[in-house]
Amino acid sequence: MSLAGSSLSSGGKAALSFGRTYVVKPKGKHQATIVWLHGLGDNGTGWSSILETLPLPNIKWICPTAPQRPITLFGGFPSTAWFDVSELSENGKDDVEGLDATAAYVASLLATEPADIKLGVGGFSMGAATSLYSAACFVHGKYHNGEPYTTNLSAVVGLSGFLPCTSTLNQRIEGVENAATRAASLPIMLCHGKGDDVVPYNYGDKSAQRLVSVGFRDVTFKSYSSLGHYTVPEEMDEVCKWLTTKLGLHGN
Repeated sequence: MSLAGSSLSSGGKAALSFGRTYVVKPKGKHQATIVWLHGLGDNGTGWSSILETLPLPNIKWICPTAPQRPITLFGGFPSTAWFDVSELSENGKDDVEGLDATAAYVASLLATEPADIKLGVGGFSMGAATSLYSAACFVHGKYHNGEPYTTNLSAVVGLSGFLPCTSTLNQRIEGVENAATRAASLPIMLCHGKGDDVVPYNYGDKSAQRLVSVGFRDVTFKSYSSLGHYTVPEEMDEVCKWLTTKLGLHGN
């Protein structure tokens, strides 16, 4: 199943047109809904095909497609991307406007889910980075631009990704009412291959360490010795087991 794309403006910039969204309906009793975000240059259909095969009958998956936008790293050449990337570096400038716009779009996809359904966000590579940014917004209770973040997340998964805005993460948690409690209780799973030649393994490792250092207490980090910048059945099997446990999924 797919839904037509929609538009969302970011700051004073022109509206971004999000692409087609693919929905994988639960095969059993609907207990959780997870928005899953693809990597740079990809779209929602490939991951929806993978997620449909997983033994998770109680999860509804929503797989949107990122807007086409000029990518600074590519000299302005357009690509499907959740935010702009200036350089593949730990010191690269974060596109907070783009991150805010995508996090808000993800929240809008979850906004119409029934009240008794647990909500989550996950993704691969750039999609993983966006998922972790959404986790930070949930803990802070607001986006970077100050607008309130009202989605109640129950799980976050990031494969082969990295944590954006690391330098401001701690100060945005300190002094915010209930932020420490939300950080401590939100389950996060990160997976990364030691053979990743696109997003280096140490980015994932340091991201997990940074999350723990600022108060995220339920962080699981899985490493894979020969895994490159892609997924394998072993990794997805562990994601399935983790989601089943953390979301309390049961029955068919």
